Amino acid sequence: MKTKQIITVLLIAIILTACAPATPVEPTPDVLAIRTSAAYTVVAEFTLTAASFTSTPLPPTETPTPEPPTATATEAFTTDPTLAALGTPAALCDDYSFTADVTIPDGTTMTAGQEFVKTWKIKNTGNCTWGAGYSLIYSYGEKMNGQPVPLATVVAPDGEVDVSINFKAPDKIGEYTSAWQMVNPTGFSFGTKENILYVKIIVQ
Repeated sequence: MKTKQIITVLLIAIILTACAPATPVEPTPDVLAIRTSAAYTVVAEFTLTAASFTSTPLPPTETPTPEPPTATATEAFTTDPTLAALGTPAALCDDYSFTADVTIPDGTTMTAGQEFVKTWKIKNTGNCTWGAGYSLIYSYGEKMNGQPVPLATVVAPDGEVDVSINFKAPDKIGEYTSAWQMVNPTGFSFGTKENILYVKIIVQ
């Protein structure tokens, strides 16, 4: 009985040995390790590629330097462009004072539509010499068709001159006043209110 059991065991051993694979079984590869190795390889290649390129430097940016503010000179106030260019105050250049009525005293009676010439004597109290272009200009009141007579002479500072206007009395009865003042060639009127030249007539 024992001999049969021994023979059976040996047969099973022989069969198992015959069925065993001739080549050893290879271990299953570690997938995670393969992926990690591949990732390191890609990173290394990118690093080498980036190192082979030379970066182009950006042009330097210049910060604009702010310009210092321009100083503005204070100019003497004057409404006369010519005097402003010369830097001479108008009050010092052109001025005058009333001296006397030469013709047509205030309150002179006139007939309707009567023509007359009013003349005043004035003095040049400024620093500029008067010449061509200086005249009288209408200021206020009844103009009475007033036409200034051009200045016919040169008037130095402190000099006196007669200035005139051709008038025509209004057609209606009443009392009329016409006021005038001096003007220079640039159109700048000068003189104080106290020296306004006026004529007063009564139409009857």
